[in-house]
Amino acid sequence: MEFDFENMATLMRSGIPHMAEVGLELLSMDEGGAVGKIPHREEFVGDPETGVVHGGIVTVLLDSLSGMCIIPLLGGMATTATLDLRIDYLKPAAPREDLFAKVHCYKLTRNIAFTRGVAYQSDIDDPIAHAAGSFMVTRS
Repeated sequence: MEFDFENMATLMRSGIPHMAEVGLELLSMDEGGAVGKIPHREEFVGDPETGVVHGGIVTVLLDSLSGMCIIPLLGGMATTATLDLRIDYLKPAAPREDLFAKVHCYKLTRNIAFTRGVAYQSDIDDPIAHAAGSFMVTRS
């Protein structure tokens, strides 16, 4: 079964409420990984004095894309659930800028997938956070 990016992007927008609520956009996804974006919104600011976005928004972006990047490797639909997610915050996100993330699955077993990724703003080589996760996979 061939992976259908448009179908996955539509499913994400309509079927996963927290992703839709934060405006997470799936920019690309294939067997090599996924890239997504959360546009800046003032309600995401965690520190009003500095304008720095709350770390929870970075977590939503990395966790969501990490779970989704597994799907193209499975040859069909599946459900993923986060077993473990470690995020190292490397620096504060710049105020009033969109957040991006790029993630990939580097190891897939029968029931567990292992992912890595980075969150960044204008330059992927200057990340604001990196993540390593493991996800339970339930094949449909």
